Amino acid sequence: MRKLSTRRRHPLAGLVVLLLGLVIAGGAYHVFAPKPAEAQEVTANDVEAGRNLFLIGCASCHGKNATGIETERGNNYGPSLIGVGAAAVDFQVGTGRMPMAQTAPQAPAKNPEYTAEETRQLAAYIASLAPGPAIPDGEYTDLGKANVDDIREGGELFRANCTACHNSVGAGGAMPGGKYAPSIKGVSAKHIAEAMITGPQQMPVFSDDVITPEDKRNIIAYVKQVQGQPNYGGLGGGGLGPVVDGMFTWIIGIGGLVIASIWIGAHGARVKKRNS
Repeated sequence: MRKLSTRRRHPLAGLVVLLLGLVIAGGAYHVFAPKPAEAQEVTANDVEAGRNLFLIGCASCHGKNATGIETERGNNYGPSLIGVGAAAVDFQVGTGRMPMAQTAPQAPAKNPEYTAEETRQLAAYIASLAPGPAIPDGEYTDLGKANVDDIREGGELFRANCTACHNSVGAGGAMPGGKYAPSIKGVSAKHIAEAMITGPQQMPVFSDDVITPEDKRNIIAYVKQVQGQPNYGGLGGGGLGPVVDGMFTWIIGIGGLVIASIWIGAHGARVKKRNS
């Protein structure tokens, strides 16, 4: 016991304990921490191919090193892509938003300029530059795994976090500064999930710490179910909400009654003149 106590008092004992603690903490972080985002199942050839595509089609705005280009006024001609991850590239390029056709407050969706293989290579290159959100795993975009309770929970989350911009059925809506929340109708589950974890344009980022991957899947399942429902009451009006429904009622319904009343009144007046 005396020998052990003497060793504990050695001047290097504290340093040894500190190093041991750092090794244990580092090992625990490596095991339990979220994995850095990187393109799945990619090779060095994919990264190199993606770099070549980037230099040809993207570097003019985002810089040769993807660090962005500043204008003389200090604005970003093209933002830095360091740390945006593979998910942001797959969303922006896969939906045709990038490359932009022309400068505008917001990049609209259009037919993609790159093939799925080229998009994957671009995502692999950008993911190799720095950690960032990865492309969601197929497990969390498989809507067939969502049951009735999951869809109900997804509806609650959607109404609490998304309807202010995207409308109650994901039909989209206008926003300040010429921007808008796009319609989610027809958008793939993967791209919706990527939008939530990357926050494109003015959309906030919903990280997995804020909304779990399972909850994201449930939200997407709810949106797809609502958009797939038939309009049992007749013309749905695009599902744009009560304001638009009221507009249709006034213009088509009340307007039609006014026109019919005017026609009936004019027709009745002509009949009286002929009888007299």
